[in-house]
Amino acid sequence: APSGGNVQPWKVDVLLGARLDDFKALIQEKLARGELEEPQYDVYPKGLWEPHRSYRYKVGEDMYGLVGIGREDKLARMGQLAKNFQFFGAPVGMFFTLDPRFGPPQWSDVGMYMQTLMLLATEAGLDTCAQESWSRWPQTVIEFCGLPEGAIVFSGMALGFRDDEHPINRLRADRAGLDDFATFHE
Repeated sequence: APSGGNVQPWKVDVLLGARLDDFKALIQEKLARGELEEPQYDVYPKGLWEPHRSYRYKVGEDMYGLVGIGREDKLARMGQLAKNFQFFGAPVGMFFTLDPRFGPPQWSDVGMYMQTLMLLATEAGLDTCAQESWSRWPQTVIEFCGLPEGAIVFSGMALGFRDDEHPINRLRADRAGLDDFATFHE
């Protein structure tokens, strides 16, 4: 994967087997007790503006619609969200972290690394789900993985095989047209 100046700012922690089971049990216990942690960053900007706000809301409505959860069913929506914290049942859970001294260019490098890994996984017949939702559990991830205090928990990722029968795996998010985001200067 590319990185500016070949800095390679990413650190990847991979959980599998009993270690993954232990981590998922720990998160399940914390959720059951109603524990929350202070996120290290906002996944979405406050006051998300158009058209980005509509993109986000539409994909959420489409996703919940596929699994039969209505907008008013907050409990079911929270249950669906909680599946993130079990890596959606995947046999491999990963965390992508970086040193807090790195800035936005290195954050983008980590994103490119993740995208490269996702493409390689697809090529190998595997499926992935990038999960910024793990930004909600930075202290737990840091402590469980033995990371330096203050490490930035950039994202998680589930790795495994998709359940083709599950309706949520039919979700195909709408994408803006080329004219909506690209300007050609001649």
